[in-house]
Amino acid sequence: MKIIILGAGQVGGTLAENLANEENDITVVDTNAERLRELQERMDIRTVHGMASFPSVLKQAGADDADMLVAVTNSDEVNMVACQIAFTMFHTPTKIARIRQTAYLTRTGLFSEEAFPVDVLISPEQVVTNHIKRLIEHPGALQVLDFANGRLQMVAVKAYYGGPLVNQELRTIREHMPNVDTRVAAIFRRGKAITPGGTTVIEADDEVFFIADRRHIRDVMSELRRLDQDYKRIIIAGGGNIGLRLAQAIEDRYNVKIIEQNLARCHQLSQDLNKTIVFNGSASDKDLLQSESIEGTDIFIALTNDDEANVMSSMLAKRLGARKVMTLINNPAYVDLVQGGEIDIAISPQLVTIGSLLRHVRRGDVVNVHSLRRGAAEAFEAIAHGDKHSSKVVGNTIGEVALPPGTTIGAIVRNDEVLIAHDHIEIEAGDHVILFLTDKKRITEVEKLFQVGIAFF
Repeated sequence: MKIIILGAGQVGGTLAENLANEENDITVVDTNAERLRELQERMDIRTVHGMASFPSVLKQAGADDADMLVAVTNSDEVNMVACQIAFTMFHTPTKIARIRQTAYLTRTGLFSEEAFPVDVLISPEQVVTNHIKRLIEHPGALQVLDFANGRLQMVAVKAYYGGPLVNQELRTIREHMPNVDTRVAAIFRRGKAITPGGTTVIEADDEVFFIADRRHIRDVMSELRRLDQDYKRIIIAGGGNIGLRLAQAIEDRYNVKIIEQNLARCHQLSQDLNKTIVFNGSASDKDLLQSESIEGTDIFIALTNDDEANVMSSMLAKRLGARKVMTLINNPAYVDLVQGGEIDIAISPQLVTIGSLLRHVRRGDVVNVHSLRRGAAEAFEAIAHGDKHSSKVVGNTIGEVALPPGTTIGAIVRNDEVLIAHDHIEIEAGDHVILFLTDKKRITEVEKLFQVGIAFF
């Protein structure tokens, strides 16, 4: 595909890296010439220096024959105008825009062909908020991914010494849980992917990705690790857009406090929130944390815009007795450095958001994409179409599908029925198939499996 990315920031750069590796024709537009040079040195992409919403700049970037425009600059207004110009002047088929301000997102009819012709809206703050909310709902999980409108979930956990399945072969899972159907989609051991089979033995410290009906997630987690108690007391450091949205989403179920340094913002937060207690101060203030009983806090979540401040306040909170700490890290290069030590979970907003964008780039009918393991792996949900003559999957059992190495089918959702993958299950037209890829280089091969042959038409 020929794709123009407007904005070379963290999201634009991460997206360009993902798509350039998949043999797409990528052009990145930005006003920062130095950042463009840096991207071009690392990737096989074109760059255009200029204002992303100017018609002349879009023309120079190749908007005349682009398949897709992805506007992810830091300005909502520039993103909206660029989509408008791409629609009016260049008839670009697909226009995706990152929109942050709630004032735009809540206006009915604003994003339509009659107003601003944006085909897909991406709100990173909302995507990250939902991601953190799922982690809070599943204590002990490293990642929680929704499929089939939340009926099915894929969860990543670290296997602990003493877990019932640790040092056991995977096929014994049926004996441990006769009434629960689940499948281990992948195992990462010391950073390397292992394709699981019945005789695979789970070791302590393995990162295990499993898939199950959402009602059975806690049962499966208990087989791999000691179950954490549900969280009750939560402290959020940073009352920006994500901090506010998260507090609004969870304040009815949890005891929530926010620490925010800006006094005017504190006043605004106290008006927008009903049950959350708002404090004016620094999250790195030891006395403030101790006065608010940090040692009795179940989870401390650092969500400011400053990576260093997030890391330092999280480490301080952990040393002062917080049970778990979760830290927002804007620089993806830092994520591996900090996660797993004193910081339990490091969240990269770019990598969380990237899945929302990738689902619109994937060939075939793809409804969900999640980027995993810092972009090295991917889980996605594709809809099978066609029949036995026109499709490489429909009419075949799961065991008969010629999957590329490192790829597993985790489950199928058929209407309202969740079917955990077993070799004898036959794939039907309309099935939602959940796949896990440990090698992103194989994505094109998997896409081809779900493309319908000409015989179907």
